[in-house]
Amino acid sequence: QVQLAESGGGLVQPGGSLRLSCTASRIISNAYNFRHMGWYRQAPGKERELVALISRDGNTTYSDPVKGRFTISRDNAKKTVYLQMNSVKPEDTAVYNCNTQARDWGWGQGTQVTVSS
Repeated sequence: QVQLAESGGGLVQPGGSLRLSCTASRIISNAYNFRHMGWYRQAPGKERELVALISRDGNTTYSDPVKGRFTISRDNAKKTVYLQMNSVKPEDTAVYNCNTQARDWGWGQGTQVTVSS
C-alpha cells in the first residue's frame, strides 16, 4: 500500500511563507509519475478541500482562495510533491495532506499549518 508522508508545516505569521513536502513510498516510480497529484486541506469543522493540483505533465490548477499565492510542483525522481505557500492568511490554517486526484491512496498524517500573529 502506498504511504504518503507530509512535512514542512508549522506556525507562521500572516504574510509569511511555508514550503510543504509530501513524499510517497511503497510505489514504483513509473506508477507515481502517471498520477495527477493534489494538495488538500481540512480546517476544524470543515470538509477537506482540494487547493492545488498538478497533472502528470506538470499542468497546475488552484482553488480560488489560494490562486496567486500558492504554487504546487513535483519532483518525480524523488516521488515528492511540494506546495509553496506565500502571503499566507489566517484562513489558510488547516491540516494539509497530499493525495492523488482520485484520493485513492491512503491518507498520511498530514502537516499542520497555523497562521497567526
